[in-house]
Amino acid sequence: MNKTPEYGPYYLVRSQEMNQGRALREMARDNRKAVQVANVATTPDREDNMLAVQIPIDGGLLGYRVCVTTPQMLDRFEGVERLADVRERHIRFGQGRHWPDIRVLEANGLDVVTHTRFETLFEMLDSGRFECFARGVSEVVYDLKLQKDPRFVVEPTLMFTYTMPSYFFVGSGDYPLAVRIQLGLERSIADGSFVEYLNRYFTEPLEALNLTGRRVFHLGNPWLPGGTYGISKDVLQKMKVQIQLGDTRSPDLEP
Repeated sequence: MNKTPEYGPYYLVRSQEMNQGRALREMARDNRKAVQVANVATTPDREDNMLAVQIPIDGGLLGYRVCVTTPQMLDRFEGVERLADVRERHIRFGQGRHWPDIRVLEANGLDVVTHTRFETLFEMLDSGRFECFARGVSEVVYDLKLQKDPRFVVEPTLMFTYTMPSYFFVGSGDYPLAVRIQLGLERSIADGSFVEYLNRYFTEPLEALNLTGRRVFHLGNPWLPGGTYGISKDVLQKMKVQIQLGDTRSPDLEP
């Protein structure tokens, strides 16, 4: 917003607490009194019902997933070498009920357990309702810092990847806001401040997760809208952490 002063002054106010499903319903109705902007993963339905600013604000990292689990369940993941091993061991994945990841995981033959409340998913994990709370590498370290709970750890050996761009969305009639956000992001990319943002918020957690040492399973996402999904590779390559995420290969390319 600071990079688009020609649009005039602005102020930011957090909406009242609501789950993702309700927030998107309010935006689809263009209820600007409830919420005007949301950062969520894209789907065809979301792009049909709202305006998407098609610049992944985390550089596309949301689709790189690791498992939050409990220390007692870590042995369930030992020796997993193929996606078939995950299925055969009946490792279940916890997800929010309104998250599009559910369809991706299920399409790849994985069991999913859901709940509407994010906080409740941690309690369900602790009680053994599922084994893997799949979280994006750009968010999981922050999640656990907020939890401050030794009952939860990041599983250290596996990563699941699929194309899952995370965009800013606004209501279908809020064209000026969508244009302003897109222009501001484009200017941020052009002047280098977008890369500074990626480095500031994501370099440390990516290094902490040891992504290059993990076994990677690439999952297909059959519900992607048309268009492009990532910041150009040269932008990500300017990040301080050299991970080569796009070149990682799984020894088991099962869909």
